[in-house]
Amino acid sequence: MNAKLDTTVTTRPVTRQTFDEVLVPTYAPAAMVPVRGAGLDLWDQNGKHYLDFTSGIAVASLGHCNPAVVEALTRQANTLWHLGNGYTNEPVLRLATALTEATFADRAFFCNSGAEANEAALKLARKYAHTKFGAHKSRIVSCYQSFHGRTLFTVSVGGQSKYTEGFEPLPPAIEHVTYNDIESARAAIGDDVCAVIVEPLQGEGGVVPGDKAFLQELRDLCTKTGALLIFDEVQSGMGRTGDLFHYMTYGITPDILTAAKALGNGYPIGAMLTTDELAKTLGVGTHGTTYGGNPLAATVALTVLDTINQPAFLARVKEASAKLRSTMEKLVADYSQVFTLVRGAGLLLGLVVTDGWKGRSKDIQRAAEANGLMVLIAGMDVVRLAPALIVTDAQIAEVDRILRLSLDGMINAA
Repeated sequence: MNAKLDTTVTTRPVTRQTFDEVLVPTYAPAAMVPVRGAGLDLWDQNGKHYLDFTSGIAVASLGHCNPAVVEALTRQANTLWHLGNGYTNEPVLRLATALTEATFADRAFFCNSGAEANEAALKLARKYAHTKFGAHKSRIVSCYQSFHGRTLFTVSVGGQSKYTEGFEPLPPAIEHVTYNDIESARAAIGDDVCAVIVEPLQGEGGVVPGDKAFLQELRDLCTKTGALLIFDEVQSGMGRTGDLFHYMTYGITPDILTAAKALGNGYPIGAMLTTDELAKTLGVGTHGTTYGGNPLAATVALTVLDTINQPAFLARVKEASAKLRSTMEKLVADYSQVFTLVRGAGLLLGLVVTDGWKGRSKDIQRAAEANGLMVLIAGMDVVRLAPALIVTDAQIAEVDRILRLSLDGMINAA
């Protein structure tokens, strides 16, 4: 093979078919290819416009190409990109300070994704329990239908067999309980448990909000048994529910919190937040990452955090959340043959389909896309809405219009 790169390869036209030719087929992307974005607006290769109510799966919470984020990234790109972890840098020190001052935490660890943040949290919990109590205290309790990442460790903790089949043997000492089932949690959480990890609002599992009594019971059981409570706020955090993090809504404080997705508004970054006492467990050399906390990512995340963590911004998120929910509840009532209810919190909502429409959330997604609206699914029975936090009332009215148009087309074609 000629070692010299073909000079035309980087400028050749590419299409959706190119994906099938050169990428590992771990995804089945839409037929259209987005090429440009601004706020909640996207345009594909053919110039067609879409209203984006996915924000990259709750990632671009300040919208595509947010001017403040673009300016921060550009400024840092012209200053300093990367350092080995034998050095620290000013942006990451500022970001860690801002996050710890805004939350229960005293310490932060930065990585590149939600999976890595959860991996760090689970490793910390195992190491802490091993050091303080002994090797017998190693069991991890999670919930069925949860989602904590795609590493072998985190996908095993996730409790969805469809993601672990064929990857056995799986890491041991992991048990699952039923989400929002207090008795299931009580039966599982004993003295040999080192950690309980839970999403205060399940996303991939169907946009299911956590019952406060269930989450409080997890907190109490962890306190009683010496286990650590980990809140996975990769999807629910960074203003998504109207508070900076969703644990604040409940008034239930975890021992460890993980964040990612919206923290970088699309620039890869994850964070694990914890206390002084627990952080001491991970001494020099016990854990690490090459890219985590690099100046580029930290600069972007600090800009995102500074924008979101403002009273007026979060108040508007709550206002928009109430508007979106009431609008969707009216849609559900008008299309009761299709949907049964709206559930979720803040600007992360799920429209649950009826028995007669089971398995058809993907069909609804495709019909909406054909009419210029991008939505998500959460399984085959839930249509998920996760717009950028800057969504306007006019855009909420537009999503309602397009969904109605799409549903009418599907019903009339049946």
